[in-house]
Amino acid sequence: MRQLLFLIFSFITVYAAAQDAVGYQTPPQVIMDLALAKPTPQISVDNKGEWMLIIERNSYPTVEELGQPEVRVAGMRINPNNFSLSRQNFVNNFTLKNIKTNKEYKISGLPANLLSTTAQWNEKQNKIAVTNVTASQVDLYVIDVATQKATKVNKAPLNIVMGGAFSWIDDNTLLYKTTIAAPASMPKKPITPKGPTVQENYGSASPRPTFQDLIKSPYDESLFEFFTKAQLVKNVNGVETKINTPAIYASFNSSPDKKYLLVRTINKPYSYAVPAGGFNSTVTIHDANGKLIKELAKLPSAETAPAGNDNVQDVPRSIQWRDDEAATVVWCKPLDGGLIKNNAEFRDAVYTLSAPFTGEAKLLFKTKNRYGGTEWGNSNFALVYEALRGKARTWMNRLNPSTGEMELLMERSLNDQYNNPGSPVTVKNQFGRDVVIPENNQLLMNNTTGASPKGDLPFLARFDLATRKNEIIWRCSEDVYEMVIDVLDANQLKVVTRKETQTVVPNYYIRNLKTKMADVQITSFSNPYPALEGITKQKISYKRADGVDLTGDLYLPKGYDVKRDGALPILMWAYPREFTNAGDAAQVRGSRNAFVRINWGSPIFWVTQGYAVLDNAEMPIVSTSADKKPNDDFVQQLKLNARAAIDKLTEMGVGDSTRVGVGGHSYGAFMTANLLAHTSWFKAGIARSGAYNRTLTPFSFQNEDRTYWQVPQLYYDMSPFSFAHQLKTPILLVHGEADDNTGTFPVQSERMFQALKGNGGSVRYVVMPYEAHGYRGKENILHLLWEEHMWLEKYVKAKK
Repeated sequence: MRQLLFLIFSFITVYAAAQDAVGYQTPPQVIMDLALAKPTPQISVDNKGEWMLIIERNSYPTVEELGQPEVRVAGMRINPNNFSLSRQNFVNNFTLKNIKTNKEYKISGLPANLLSTTAQWNEKQNKIAVTNVTASQVDLYVIDVATQKATKVNKAPLNIVMGGAFSWIDDNTLLYKTTIAAPASMPKKPITPKGPTVQENYGSASPRPTFQDLIKSPYDESLFEFFTKAQLVKNVNGVETKINTPAIYASFNSSPDKKYLLVRTINKPYSYAVPAGGFNSTVTIHDANGKLIKELAKLPSAETAPAGNDNVQDVPRSIQWRDDEAATVVWCKPLDGGLIKNNAEFRDAVYTLSAPFTGEAKLLFKTKNRYGGTEWGNSNFALVYEALRGKARTWMNRLNPSTGEMELLMERSLNDQYNNPGSPVTVKNQFGRDVVIPENNQLLMNNTTGASPKGDLPFLARFDLATRKNEIIWRCSEDVYEMVIDVLDANQLKVVTRKETQTVVPNYYIRNLKTKMADVQITSFSNPYPALEGITKQKISYKRADGVDLTGDLYLPKGYDVKRDGALPILMWAYPREFTNAGDAAQVRGSRNAFVRINWGSPIFWVTQGYAVLDNAEMPIVSTSADKKPNDDFVQQLKLNARAAIDKLTEMGVGDSTRVGVGGHSYGAFMTANLLAHTSWFKAGIARSGAYNRTLTPFSFQNEDRTYWQVPQLYYDMSPFSFAHQLKTPILLVHGEADDNTGTFPVQSERMFQALKGNGGSVRYVVMPYEAHGYRGKENILHLLWEEHMWLEKYVKAKK
């Protein structure tokens, strides 16, 4: 009897441990303070450098806010009470500041509990339109900059489910979508359906990624239509006029001369295989009052798109207005049937059609690679971009739109940031559109990254169109991290910059780079992370065994002395990336002088707990020969990267190679599980919201464009699920209950936990209520940090 009681007690104890449900916990106070610190505000400066809009956000919503009702349909998550998306990041306050007088103004007329999704200046930049999302509707306010007063301008509530909340047509005219029904009239789900849901396919291939929240039934179709059908409205100085009839508007854009609208509407049948953005649609041109002028294209569902990098549907794409002409629409169409495997001298052709849109479209130019877009200038100049993702190549060309003549200006690897010339600085033309205009046959280029062997050093340069060389005229000094965020006067090089160091929070300045006048500091933001003062950060460099150069950001605790304190427990955090060559993989990324920022998912918290933290540890996966793709050696290269990082920290004396933890989010979680399955170098791992069984993403993942049926062994070998029987290192699995990311369904972590548990592994599986792929709820984030902290303290920090 005693033996029976012992067995029963043992069973209850084991079961309780396996079902370890806990209430919300909080991490150490210093970690909690860092996590809840209010983010540093952002700014937007008018084009004269006179007024600045200060944009403030709160940290995180509560789990109660996150758990409000939502409708998940057509790849979207909708708030059923106000015709907006349910998971949005809001601005909580706007403030205006006069830069000349240095005086800040509170904006009157805005709601007390503002929740804004966007803000847009008008063309003259004397008004700013902002949204406000309430529990029952979305409203639109216009701020008068001179009086600092906001006025609500809409009568019917806005419908912003499909995005594109509103746009300025001219200085006094706004275009937006409004609701056509009350939330209470949402279709009710019948208890008894009309019949089963049936999907069919007869011979046509539709290789699509594993999207989430798709339409699954006729009832879902009715929900999608109810929440997305809207009325287009034109508002002139507060007077509303309906444009066209209610429809599902995917996009709407005014022509440069403001006389026409380019509209894309969603049509039936709705797809059960792709999100709303890929549904059947029609692209039309209307006059300013909504009258139909021309139907440009009927676009099929994206579920018919061919699989593989650089393959496209054999239909028009990139349909948009030409910025340098009054009313000319431009689009691209493939010449190779949309399939990169087909031999073709030219891959794409670009056509134009001008008002009144009654003639035939004209061929403007052809591209030898996939068309990547145009930056328009004038009748004699434009920049045309091409790309091939499969080969990781990009091209920049000079186009003469009048003749169609095109010449190559630059070709480089997509991953070669050292030779990235930057983006051309634009100016406003007579239509108020941003265009690229050469001065003295040169383009002013702004590179806000400025990658270099010394780390990121942003720069301004002049690109000579004749010599095709980029001459740097200003570059961030090596002791700070500073970038140009706006060019107010290209001739005088009057710019707005953001400057920071490791210890000095980012602030904004107006600088005259040509005249060398004194800089004007226009913000004085304070450090939101006082607990990080005194920690050290350095960009370390090292080589892996095959000679590929690697880097990482090493953080060490405040007051740490290697001779006195010795080797520390290590937390390594990373995210793998694919490269076609070792040279690109070896490039240095990031700046050692960037201010130390921290967010809910950062590993930097643990530098306050006595860990050596190696963040952004480079994990390149490189093609090892011309006939191989990067992932052909995925696991082996992961091991090379990790071993090199551990050895480097050990060599420096700062890291204890017997106490190493590794972690990552999404593809970083996938990496973590693979490292634990194939090595014995780690004491523990943290894997958040990952995909561990690649056969559940059979039509490609990340940059891998081969399907499971083409390379089944690769899918098996890359899946840590396949090797769950040999993963014995303790692993903390975390997943959002409502993960919305393609491929990372919660079932990935559920099945991985079951596989590890079934094979006797040491694993804890934590499901975050209401969370999607990125976590947002305050209580959830604090509990996550507690889980991670306890896991590291138990398995990594302890010397036993």
